Amino acid sequence: MTLTLAQARMIIDTALAQPRGDNAPALAVVVLDAGAHPVAFAREDGASLFRFDIAKAKATGALGMGADTRVIAGRAANNPAFFQSVVAVTGGQLALSPGGVLIRELEGAVIGAVGISGDTGDCDEACAIAGILAAGLIHGDVK
Repeated sequence: MTLTLAQARMIIDTALAQPRGDNAPALAVVVLDAGAHPVAFAREDGASLFRFDIAKAKATGALGMGADTRVIAGRAANNPAFFQSVVAVTGGQLALSPGGVLIRELEGAVIGAVGISGDTGDCDEACAIAGILAAGLIHGDVK
């Protein structure tokens, strides 16, 4: 199964519709296929300059390391030299903050990832998961 544009748009639309409280910062959302190619992305009005790049690094990093960025960030805390090296050798294609979530088909195979940046890592991740579920897919380490 491949990730469709309709699924990617559902992920984005749902993620951006998630309640985030008054005066919540603007988000950038990117959905990548399993090869880290962009399927769709959106940037809310007012999102700061680097939000798209950070969102893409979260999604790409999740794909490249085979885990959600929350898990990767936990591993990095215990082995910072290695993960600093990974960030360097990949040209910054890994952001060590929650908000990069693997997208799996119902059988469990990874078909892409979503990256969100703009709010707290916890909020970015929650918005990503809501979008994935709305698209009828599963996320992260759930198999």
